[in-house]
Amino acid sequence: MTVMARMPDSVKTPLTRRLEAHRAARWPQLTRLDVRYRGEYAYVDAVTTDDDIWPLCRLRFTGTASRWGFAIHLASRDGYEDSFLPSGLPVGTPEEALDCSCGLYLGDPTAWIQPPKD
Repeated sequence: MTVMARMPDSVKTPLTRRLEAHRAARWPQLTRLDVRYRGEYAYVDAVTTDDDIWPLCRLRFTGTASRWGFAIHLASRDGYEDSFLPSGLPVGTPEEALDCSCGLYLGDPTAWIQPPKD
């Protein structure tokens, strides 16, 4: 049996702010993000200028605010599937998860290009 890390309340507000700041900087064509929490998960939806809501991804709290498990929303089955980020890892930053999801749903593959490491 796997023990899952429960997300403390102290992580939720900073995560929402972090995602919203990245959305404003990288994805201004979206009006806002709606982030809702259930257990160890944060569900991230995009809100468009037409007030349409697009489910993007699910983040799984891993016990640290810097690394999150990633699951992409699959519109074809209206559910989430654990996935790999462009880095090749199943965990990453919330910003990497948002870029991966928005790159897919907004048709911008430049979101998957990793900046060069110094």
